[in-house]
Amino acid sequence: MNSVNKTMYIPLYGKALVSKKGIILQDKKAEEIWDKVQFPLKGKSKSKWLAYYMGMRSAVFDEWLGKQLENHPNSVVLHLGCGLDSRILRVPNDTMWYDVDFANVIEERKLHYQETDLYYMIASDLADTTFVDSMPTAEHAIVVMEGVSMYLTNEQLQQLLAKLCNHFEKLSLLVDCYTPFAAKMSKIKNPVKDVGVNKVYGVKNAQVLECGTKLTFVAEHNITPSHLIDHLKGGEKFVFKTLYAGKTSKKLYKLYEYIK
Repeated sequence: MNSVNKTMYIPLYGKALVSKKGIILQDKKAEEIWDKVQFPLKGKSKSKWLAYYMGMRSAVFDEWLGKQLENHPNSVVLHLGCGLDSRILRVPNDTMWYDVDFANVIEERKLHYQETDLYYMIASDLADTTFVDSMPTAEHAIVVMEGVSMYLTNEQLQQLLAKLCNHFEKLSLLVDCYTPFAAKMSKIKNPVKDVGVNKVYGVKNAQVLECGTKLTFVAEHNITPSHLIDHLKGGEKFVFKTLYAGKTSKKLYKLYEYIK
């Protein structure tokens, strides 16, 4: 398994930790999988602060997806760069759902999840957009890209999003991105370095992903909203608000919503 694929254990650990603590995100599947795999994370990648951040980010994606499914109940869901995430179980749905990731990630994922008539796992590098051709030609697609855009160049992201826009008549997308500053700083300090990743990419602004894709930027969302920070107490709440949800954090990470 290459270094990029190993990053999937970082959010898995984070979601398992907050779930066991009974805060931010309830994810029994993450707890179950983490107890089985016990991947040897080290350093910053196993920080409780990062775990809280990972839990909040996933909760925000879940809330957004739930609202999208309410508004577009007959949509197809594409979870790109799914890793071992259990969003398919956390977000109530009765629609076609596709989890997509590298072949060796999907191979491991199939040890923990079962496909159904409505749920499929697709093995593909997201830089190879041919997997989109296997998608049904539904009128509307809801696409979530959590913790994956930073491993694709801007050009690769634009090509992927353009392919999705050409395939689906309508599309809703939520994607988190590093800023160029965050990508630069990652050479010095970034938890993914603890699993061997040394190259990540940033997106200058929301308009970059509009370029050549038919997407329209809708809004920037908060990855660490106050109602989730309120799950923390005392000193932990203060430290998290200061270091992970303050002005510095907002210079590093962005969460963008688009529609077609």
